[in-house]
Amino acid sequence: GSLVGQVPYGVLTFGSYEIYKETLTNRFPNMKPVFVYALSAVFGDLTGSGWLCPSEVVKQQLQAGMYSSTGEAISSIWKKKGLTGFYEGYFGGVARDVPFRVSQLVAFEVTKTVALKLKSRRSSSTANAELKLSGVEAAICGAVAGTFSAAVTSPLDRIKTLLMTDSQAYGGSVVSCAAKIWSQEGIKGFTQGLVPRVVYIAPSVVIFFTAYELTQQRLAHWGTSSSKD
Repeated sequence: GSLVGQVPYGVLTFGSYEIYKETLTNRFPNMKPVFVYALSAVFGDLTGSGWLCPSEVVKQQLQAGMYSSTGEAISSIWKKKGLTGFYEGYFGGVARDVPFRVSQLVAFEVTKTVALKLKSRRSSSTANAELKLSGVEAAICGAVAGTFSAAVTSPLDRIKTLLMTDSQAYGGSVVSCAAKIWSQEGIKGFTQGLVPRVVYIAPSVVIFFTAYELTQQRLAHWGTSSSKD
């Protein structure tokens, strides 16, 4: 279930992110890179969210013990609420995922830029464009991005989970859910699950960005080689 949701979501989100980034860079050459990264991340995550939300609704309700199988969950949600049932908590998910994606990608891109600048100072080469992150360097940048983004979006993740599993009990909106958490649990309610979230997400982000960066380098190399042939 997770693969069915996450793999297409990742392809849509990060594939479109690169397209948006290139488009914005070409159309607005004077825009600061950090704004290009942030806007591209917003558009990219919104592109992928249309696929992710239904799979997340099914997964969360299965984990909550509401249904015994994926087929039963899909059938019951459709009969009870139709298509809108698969998008319960959509805005809560977007409210969490968009800030997460922005913080993750901006943190990675900025950390990568700093790493390449430091590398250029130690390198005898003057061709900064030829500098690339090694696998270890990409992993370090990914660790920074993963830890930062997981921590700052932990409160939004709690809100999204509550809305997807028991939307009516929490008012059905991000604001009402946040207000109820605050009134019942205080500030601790928003930090619940922060450490497990960071421990769970950071390593996966390290692996992802290492593979992501090295794959981009390989594709760029193949593209350069093909153009020369």
